[in-house]
Amino acid sequence: MKRTTLSLFAGAAALAAVTGFAAVSAPGDTGAETAEPAARLPVERTSLLCPAPSASDLAETTYTSFTPVTEGAEEKGTATLTAAADGAGAEADKGGEDAESGKDGEDAKDGEDAKDGKDGEPVLRPGAPGTPVTGTASGADAPALTGTAEGSHAPGWTVQQTTEVAAGTGRGLLGLNCTAPDTEFWFPGASTASGRTDYVHLTNPDDSAAVVDIELYGKDGVLKSTVGEGVTVPPGGGESLLLSTLTDVEQTDVTVHVNVRSGRLGAAVQALDDKTGGDWLTAAADPAGELVVPGIPADATSVRLMLFTPGGSDADLKVRLASPSGAITPAGHETVHVKAGMTTGVDLGEVTRGEAGSLVLTPTSGSVPVVAAVRVVRGEGGEQESAFIPASDPVGARATAAENRAKGTTLSVTAPDRTAKVEVTASAGTEGGTTATKTFTIEGGTTQNVEVPVPAGLKGTYALTVETVSGGPVYAARTLTGEDEDVASFTVQPLPDDRGTVSVPKAEQNLSVLQQPPA
Repeated sequence: MKRTTLSLFAGAAALAAVTGFAAVSAPGDTGAETAEPAARLPVERTSLLCPAPSASDLAETTYTSFTPVTEGAEEKGTATLTAAADGAGAEADKGGEDAESGKDGEDAKDGEDAKDGKDGEPVLRPGAPGTPVTGTASGADAPALTGTAEGSHAPGWTVQQTTEVAAGTGRGLLGLNCTAPDTEFWFPGASTASGRTDYVHLTNPDDSAAVVDIELYGKDGVLKSTVGEGVTVPPGGGESLLLSTLTDVEQTDVTVHVNVRSGRLGAAVQALDDKTGGDWLTAAADPAGELVVPGIPADATSVRLMLFTPGGSDADLKVRLASPSGAITPAGHETVHVKAGMTTGVDLGEVTRGEAGSLVLTPTSGSVPVVAAVRVVRGEGGEQESAFIPASDPVGARATAAENRAKGTTLSVTAPDRTAKVEVTASAGTEGGTTATKTFTIEGGTTQNVEVPVPAGLKGTYALTVETVSGGPVYAARTLTGEDEDVASFTVQPLPDDRGTVSVPKAEQNLSVLQQPPA
């Protein structure tokens, strides 16, 4: 009996490291007497999915892969990104370790592995933990990517996909963190209005087909359509569906619900606007009664908040802006009422007024789960550009952002409740440089655009990690701006926990329970 019990707990630890979840208790144990803080172990395997970046022939896409150094991780590991569909592959600009031998890979340096970009072929071989690696792709044929990291490369593995489109619908800077596969996604902030061209991208990492339902909700409720039911995504492949082909109803604010019947997928919405360019709308945090939308740019000229409640009850939310000086209630928008099953849009205008800001949404009375996102516009007149920021989960133990630049990178950190201390670390650069670290204290109820550390002797781009040292919870977002200072192009990525480690319950063996009673 003793040996069986120990094996059970060891198995739980292994399960948690691979899947991210484990919970074990002895028979009849309520946990009330022997509960201990859970240990955190590095994950052993991570999967990421990147959507096809653009349909524009002018698109120039950069992929940046980074795994932070994680205490307790395995000494060896592998990671690869492969094409999920026909098209031009990514050319690796700088190599790391060969996926087979763990030695410096010549193929990754010269891009030989990536030149064809055929289905299943590697397009980027990420480097050793602590050093980011980049790859590039051009034009409209760049494919969706599927990736897997194991061993030392798995904990916190992050891939940033950034595309610059010089002209046309959806021009500007389009960025996202490639996502882990899942079975349900919410996208408040999409649109089927004239002048918008929104696609939902689906990527299947597995060797069997996935079946998905796509539901659309507008200001009056569900937008009826049978086209979005039972969509099949082929094994290892990707699909993109134009939202306006799923319904003939034009709506300014639409919430997209992706529900996977069988299998698992990566999902993202590409939102392209004729006047204000385009960006990726990534999935919002799961429905919750309290939400934080972090990192609204200080120079935003327009902010529109979109909300949806999937349950059967209406929601009433208090709206606050966490600014550098504390929480502010936007004039005229103290509260917002969200009808059940209907998408609500609220224009907040220039809510940040030249200062860093994050939206904090809390219930006025009973808590009702809600999803939310904002559409942000920068610039004036014909030089406006737009981006999206969904409500985010907190930084947790650590969050990671790849592809940061010496200029044009802003890190926004907010502590909506309690004061918190965070540690921000800059990695080495893709082509050289040494790490740098700074610690910041974020007062409760505030948002700060912190002075990010930059690697000494930086060459290329670098990665940032944000770790919660004390207090919190903490939320963060990273903004990238285009290299042309005369153009307002930008993209914002929220920084939730990178899931590099998972909690495994500690258990104290009680021999009196395990021993058999005397005969």
